[in-house]
Amino acid sequence: MRINCPHCGLRDVVEFTYACDANRQRPNLDVTDVSEWNAFVFDRINTRGEHKEFWQHNHGCRAHLIVVRNTVSHEILSVELAKQPLALATKTPRKRTAAK
Repeated sequence: MRINCPHCGLRDVVEFTYACDANRQRPNLDVTDVSEWNAFVFDRINTRGEHKEFWQHNHGCRAHLIVVRNTVSHEILSVELAKQPLALATKTPRKRTAAK
């Protein structure tokens, strides 16, 4: 399988790392319902056909990408840069404390 990185061009899949399903919505951080978080962490739908995924070009430009891939044929249908890196999308901001 080869992925066409917007920065580096066509590269072999070994240069990339699969991150996660790009269709899933993380619950709001204020949600305390355990069942909603359990569903987000553990429930997966095994999609057959077109599927949107987050990938990172680890051994290249390190860009975060959204790849639409056919899960049956592994054909790459489209590749685009993610609007914000996955790492930033999943981290919660820290509160700064004054130094003593």
